[in-house]
Amino acid sequence: MAGEGEAKTLEETPTWAVATVCLFLILISMFIEHWLHLLAKYFNKKRRKYLIQALYKIKTEVMLLGFISLLLTVLEKPVANICIPKSAGETFLPCGGVDSSDWSEEEAKCAEQGKASLLSREGMRQLQYLIFVLASFHCLSSIFTFGLGMAKMRRWGSWEAETRTLDYQISTDPRRFQLSHQTPFGKRHLRYWNENSVLRWPACFLGQFYGSVPKVDYLTLRHGFIMAHFDQDNSFDFQKYIRRALDKDFGVLVGISFWMWMFSISFIFFNAHKFYSHYWLPFIPLLMLLLVGTKLQAIITLMCLDSHDKSLVVEETILVRPSDHFFWFGRPKLLLHLIQFILFQNSFQLAFFTWTLYKFGFRSCFHRRTEDIVITLVMGLLVHFLCGYVTLPLYALVTQMGSSMRTAVFTENVVEGLKRWRARAKARKNLKISYSARPSLDASVDPSLPFDTSPSFSLSASYSIDPNPPLDRDHVTIEVLDEAKHNDEQPWELKRNGSFEGFNVSNAAPAMEKQSRL
Repeated sequence: MAGEGEAKTLEETPTWAVATVCLFLILISMFIEHWLHLLAKYFNKKRRKYLIQALYKIKTEVMLLGFISLLLTVLEKPVANICIPKSAGETFLPCGGVDSSDWSEEEAKCAEQGKASLLSREGMRQLQYLIFVLASFHCLSSIFTFGLGMAKMRRWGSWEAETRTLDYQISTDPRRFQLSHQTPFGKRHLRYWNENSVLRWPACFLGQFYGSVPKVDYLTLRHGFIMAHFDQDNSFDFQKYIRRALDKDFGVLVGISFWMWMFSISFIFFNAHKFYSHYWLPFIPLLMLLLVGTKLQAIITLMCLDSHDKSLVVEETILVRPSDHFFWFGRPKLLLHLIQFILFQNSFQLAFFTWTLYKFGFRSCFHRRTEDIVITLVMGLLVHFLCGYVTLPLYALVTQMGSSMRTAVFTENVVEGLKRWRARAKARKNLKISYSARPSLDASVDPSLPFDTSPSFSLSASYSIDPNPPLDRDHVTIEVLDEAKHNDEQPWELKRNGSFEGFNVSNAAPAMEKQSRL
């Protein structure tokens, strides 16, 4: 029996109490699993397979954090038994002092040796709470940021529909010539401060907030993308392409890389009282986010200046030319990884603040003054709002202006068609190789041999026996008719231009090859 004041073990706990708690935990787990399954079915119904992949990635990250929490439980006592020098145990303290009034058995054992425990059992339990809060905040903040960006980009659908109207076709008539600085895009970006390499960056810094992603920027970048990769008179839906590309990027945003974990460990290390990290650490994600937004706005301005230098007189509107050299190190994907890093670190700081508030109260050594609480909350919420409403839509549009288009350019129907085409082509190639590799038999009879001698057979390529009968003519005819019927469903203009679902196959060959291997 447990003594007075000691916690009861399972040996002294009613079985109905243990069964009730286990049943409650299992029901919650099954409810969450069923909800995620319904969400995956909804995404599949809406043909947004990249969001399904992102959902599976979230489940993987949560499972990883759960495994870390399990390791903390298993290693709770062995870690607490590790003793370190007392001088090392009194350095880099978050509160500047040690309270020895409530030592555990392991801590008391190390104290008898004149040492200190590496991490107490209570500290290990508190760390488990931090892991749980971090997993929750990372998932919820990523979903919130993505949803806020998609809400702002919803109005792009009306701009995309406008490109199919007669008024837009008249306004973009290629027979109309005008000076580049007289176009709406030129009036916005061809300013004297943008032509100055020093004043350009402050102007782009303010430009990301004032009228971020206006209609003229969207239509001009859409026109440049289509002219670079597609036929001129196609009806490609640029807004849906951006949505598919952003769905795929969301799977990257919810991931946690090795270097992000290393920075999180650095955050915990610099949380010591002597570094005063609560005054400068919350500003790092904000400064990085503002830098990324300024760079994205500067890319639009540089593309406008580049087109203006090449031609002062333009047809219909300024033709921007997509290129990787506008991005840092020629890598458009680098901006995505920076946004991923910003979101995770900001989520980690908010999770750390919530954890300390729950475990140690509103007034603790982690936030002694009201200013500390205000700085942490304001910076955390501001970063998520700016990232979702300003930076993420700007990133979704600008990163499409690289030298090559992404595999998200293909719709679900085209992707399935490419996979079937690749499978049939591979099967036919293997069948052809197997036929050519079979030896042929040439039966030749030597008249000089006696009649009771068996004829000899020699290998020859002049005559071959096909062991497999030819395909049924009716089956071939039906297949050809079906393919012809499918081809007739495509508009005649697309056939005449040699395009496939609205884009030139010759321009999209690298992307087709990459997608067909998926």
